[in-house]
Amino acid sequence: MEPRLMEYLLTYDVDTTTPEGQRRLRRVAKICEGYGIRVQKSVFEVTCTTAQLPSLRQQLTDVIDHTLDNIRLYRLTTGTLQTVERLGVAQLAPHHGDHIL
Repeated sequence: MEPRLMEYLLTYDVDTTTPEGQRRLRRVAKICEGYGIRVQKSVFEVTCTTAQLPSLRQQLTDVIDHTLDNIRLYRLTTGTLQTVERLGVAQLAPHHGDHIL
């Protein structure tokens, strides 16, 4: 039986007024790239299993400054990412194909 996939919209705002903040921003982006597809500068569409989600949360928790940074995970109904209305140059992201990490 295949693991159940969940869909999330992940957004972040990392304070970059210091060199440490700029490093945190790069680290947060790198973590997110391992789990999802960047659709805007600080927005990722994430498809993960229930087993992967705690790891994603923990990695982000370990990196951010909890007094300055803000990460939001919006759980979506399964299939929502395939129904996104796109305007402009936005492309449909291939969430359910093979991902190379």
